[in-house]
Amino acid sequence: MTSRSTRLAAAAAALVATASLLTGCAGDVPMDAAPDANDPACADVIVRLPQTVAELDKRTTNAQATGAWGDPAGVLLYCGIEPSGPTTQECVNVNGVDWIVDDSRAPLYRFEAYGRSPGLEVIVDSEKASGTAAVLDLGAVVKELPQVRQCTSVDDTFDLGPGA
Repeated sequence: MTSRSTRLAAAAAALVATASLLTGCAGDVPMDAAPDANDPACADVIVRLPQTVAELDKRTTNAQATGAWGDPAGVLLYCGIEPSGPTTQECVNVNGVDWIVDDSRAPLYRFEAYGRSPGLEVIVDSEKASGTAAVLDLGAVVKELPQVRQCTSVDDTFDLGPGA
């Protein structure tokens, strides 16, 4: 090995070590995969996840078909959940995606992309992130999932543009 390639290898190793020190603090977000996480439609969603959601940076997770944003995580996404059937829970439409909103564990809010198969849910800690911003930022990737039904009575419909 030439002296130049030795220096390059040493520099590369130093960069990798520095990068792992800088990013290693956060580590993977521990999550459990949903029952149908291996559905190919979930893979289509996961590869398109945005780098930021509700102004939080994307993190790596330890489970298939999941996503997380924030340190500590304020937004969690699970693809491959069992989709809900008809429900009396609040349903809102944001930019063409129906979302069931469950606030029973506030400040943690659960948003399920209603009528999508496989199912997808987003958990938002409202003390760390805006649920509205999260569903707005994730709407485009949720549309990758086939829609098999719609809310029959949408409480609110929001057509929000970028930066809303």
